[in-house]
Amino acid sequence: MGTQLPLALTVGGVTFLLGVIWGSPFVEILRRLKIGKQVRRELLDQHSTKIGTPTMGGIMIIVPAVIIMLALNIARIVQTGTGASIFLPLMVLVSFALLGLLDDWEGIRASRGLLGEGISARLKISLQFVLALAAALVMAFYEGGFAFANQMQLPLLSAAIPLSPIVYVGITTFIIVGMSNAVNFTDGLDGLAGIITASAFAAYGVIAFLQGQIFLVQLCFILVGACFAFLWYNAHPAQLFMGDTGSLALGATLGVVAVMTGEWLLLPIIAIVPVVETLSVILQVASAKFSRRYLGEDIRLFKRAPLHHHFEKSGWSETQVVQRFWLVGLLSAMVGVALALL
Repeated sequence: MGTQLPLALTVGGVTFLLGVIWGSPFVEILRRLKIGKQVRRELLDQHSTKIGTPTMGGIMIIVPAVIIMLALNIARIVQTGTGASIFLPLMVLVSFALLGLLDDWEGIRASRGLLGEGISARLKISLQFVLALAAALVMAFYEGGFAFANQMQLPLLSAAIPLSPIVYVGITTFIIVGMSNAVNFTDGLDGLAGIITASAFAAYGVIAFLQGQIFLVQLCFILVGACFAFLWYNAHPAQLFMGDTGSLALGATLGVVAVMTGEWLLLPIIAIVPVVETLSVILQVASAKFSRRYLGEDIRLFKRAPLHHHFEKSGWSETQVVQRFWLVGLLSAMVGVALALL
C-alpha cells in the first residue's frame, strides 16, 4: 500500500512524457488530414483565428491512458482475479470517446458540405444515456466489484445511506451524463477543460488512495498525466483542441470515478467549474424562454453562455479566464479532498 501512490504518481509522469513525445507527430498528422475545428458563428468575433486548428485531441489522452492502464494491470487481474472493476471506467472512457469521435467527425464532414449537419443533439444525448445506464447497471448489480454500490456516502458524517438499486442506477446515470456534458461545456477556451479535469482527477486520486482503491488511484493519475501532455499542445495559442472525443470521455469517466469512490456528493465541489458552466447554460436558456414568453422581449442573464464566454465579453482575456477558473477549480478540489478526510 505504501508504494502504490508513488507508483501511480510515477506512471502519471511517464504518461505525460510519452504524450509530449508522440503529441507533435500526432498534431502534424491531424493537420495534414485537415481535421480542423469549426467555430460557432456567434463566437467568430473573438475566436476566428481558431478555425482550422486540429481537433479530436482527446485521442491523445484516451489511447495512452487505456494502453498504460492495461499494461500495468491486466496480468495481475488475470492471475489474481482482483481489480476487474477497473474495466468499467476504462470502458466508459473508450465508449464515450468513440461517441465524441463520431460527433467530431460528423461535424467536420458537415462543415465540408457532406452528410447534412452531422449527429443531432437528440441522438447524441440518447446515446449518452444508453452508455451511462449500462455502466450504472453494472455498478449496481455486479457483486463484489464496487465497494460503495447502492449507497450514498455522507461527507463529514462518516456514514452511508443505503439506496435501492433503481434509485442508485438513476442517480449514477444522471451523474455520468451530467458530467460528460459539463466538461463538454467547459471545453471552450485554450487549456480550460484539460486543467480543470486534471485537477478533479487528482483530487479523486487522493480520495481513492485513502480508501485503498489502488487500481482507481492509478487510473486517476494516468489521466492527470495524459491531460497534462495534452495541455502541452493546448496551451494558448492552442495547436490542438480536445473536441468531444476528449471532453465527453473525460467528463463521463470523472462521474464514474466519483461514484466508485462513493464521494459523488462532493463532485459539485471538486468539479465546481464544469458544474457552474452547465448551470450558466441552463439559466441562460431558461431566462431567454421566460422573458420571450412573459415579457415579450429577449432578456438573458449572461452576455454569452457558457460562463467563460460571459467573462470574455466582459473584457477578460482568454488567458485570464483560464487561469482564474483554474485557481477556483484547484482550490475547490482541495476543499473536496479536505471534506472527504473529515
